[in-house]
Amino acid sequence: MAGNDKKSAAQWRVIVVGGHTRSIGKTQLVCDVISAFASANWIAGKITQYGHGVCAQNGENCDCAPDEHVCAINWETRADSGTDSARFLAAGARRSFWLRTKQGFLAEGLPLLRTALEQAVEGGIAELPPVIVESNSLLQFLKPSLYFAVVDPAKEDFKDSARAALDRADALVLRGTADALTSAAPSWTKLPTRLLKEKPSVTQLEGYPLPEPLHVLVQRLLEGPANVSI
Repeated sequence: MAGNDKKSAAQWRVIVVGGHTRSIGKTQLVCDVISAFASANWIAGKITQYGHGVCAQNGENCDCAPDEHVCAINWETRADSGTDSARFLAAGARRSFWLRTKQGFLAEGLPLLRTALEQAVEGGIAELPPVIVESNSLLQFLKPSLYFAVVDPAKEDFKDSARAALDRADALVLRGTADALTSAAPSWTKLPTRLLKEKPSVTQLEGYPLPEPLHVLVQRLLEGPANVSI
């Protein structure tokens, strides 16, 4: 472990995008950030946890579980493969990864992620590129430079991990259609009123670009010092 101290001390700019359930626009928000600052040469990625042969990310049978290990990481090589990591490349990311871990084993996946990031920037890059990751569980292990929590009032499901993370959000991003955002929805009763009053929140309708308040936050991040150890 001592021989890795120098590398593990690398400081990154890290944005984490999470949300209270699936299919609410988390991947699209990552793409929107990348597109808005394409010249930043992002490293983007997605973390998926699985269990009992079922992907914990989308609830359907899938092939995301590694065959031999509790975790695995792959770099996306095509922007047209149809995966979320491919969408990140299509949006303008320099590199894009997919980290899969068994539920409860993300800690074992972090060394894979750290090594992959270090290898991705080998070759004399003057400054480490920013990293943006779609994940809720990553917040258990690091304090990102920015955390955006995506909320869709039309969706009833509310993950426990997302509820616990809301206090750490730098901004709540209200996603969905205009009708959903202007109508009362039962899921809103699950959001503490205090959070809605204290946390900065922005509305982003489907298909709209990155809202200006988020643009300002990301711009400040890119202009400021790197401060996250992975």
